[in-house]
Amino acid sequence: MTSTASPTREKRTGRGPGRHGRGARRGLAWRMWRRCLRSGTFRTLGPFVPVVALWWLLDALEVFPESFFVGPPTVVDKLGELLEKGILPGYLSDSLTRLGYGVGFGLLIGLPLGFAVAMSRMVRRAFWPILLFFQAVADIAWLPIVIVWFGFSLTTVTFVLVYTIVFPLMLSVVAGVEQVPRELVRAARSLGAGRLRVFLEVIVPGALPSVAGGIRTGLGYGWRALVAAEIIVGTSGIGFMMFDARRVGDVSQVFLGMAVLGALWYALDALILAPFERATVERWGMVRAMEADG
Repeated sequence: MTSTASPTREKRTGRGPGRHGRGARRGLAWRMWRRCLRSGTFRTLGPFVPVVALWWLLDALEVFPESFFVGPPTVVDKLGELLEKGILPGYLSDSLTRLGYGVGFGLLIGLPLGFAVAMSRMVRRAFWPILLFFQAVADIAWLPIVIVWFGFSLTTVTFVLVYTIVFPLMLSVVAGVEQVPRELVRAARSLGAGRLRVFLEVIVPGALPSVAGGIRTGLGYGWRALVAAEIIVGTSGIGFMMFDARRVGDVSQVFLGMAVLGALWYALDALILAPFERATVERWGMVRAMEADG
């Protein structure tokens, strides 16, 4: 009777050998999943695995005609071909050069104007309506008149990039200055700090978290504007490469261009912009913390 009762109790309590084995396997799977989540490579590339798998599946099932839709193997072959011919590196270099010019001039214009609007009531009353007006006008809307002014040149693309970056950056600067607690400004003045010192040691550091976010947002807008401008007025660059491929019916080159644009921006954001914003908030975010405590 003893030998027959033991398996019965195990079955009722659910603690038989099979139950223990399944629990151990679930525990091992959970530990492996947590280890993967802590891996930087998995966090970076993992979200793209189902996207690429779905892309591959659609191509394998031939859901769309090959003249309209190509799969990852075809795009990889096209990548190797353009790298071997030197076409992709040349176009990529041209796009990054234009982006560098646009970002440089955008920062040189947007940061001073943003702080001028934020610090001076007179300047703000005069320029705030203009700022909101041009913020609402799309960058591509300028292309027809800019082409008349400058032709199909680097100046045209740079103008569109600067226009796209400047206004989000100015709005972020104004928002950042407004977030600085007035108590800090009054405390600095009570200790004898002049206007310039208050600006450099209180206002600018307090606004930096918002400014960093504005730079990141402005560059994102500028990247999309760059591609659009290259499609319309460019004679080189990734946007031009995609548009020229459409003209000759090379769908694989269009897919490759989109993949390169997404991967390049993801790398730029993950390696430079996001760490810069995070470091800025960690260094100067105490302003927001003091404001919340107050």
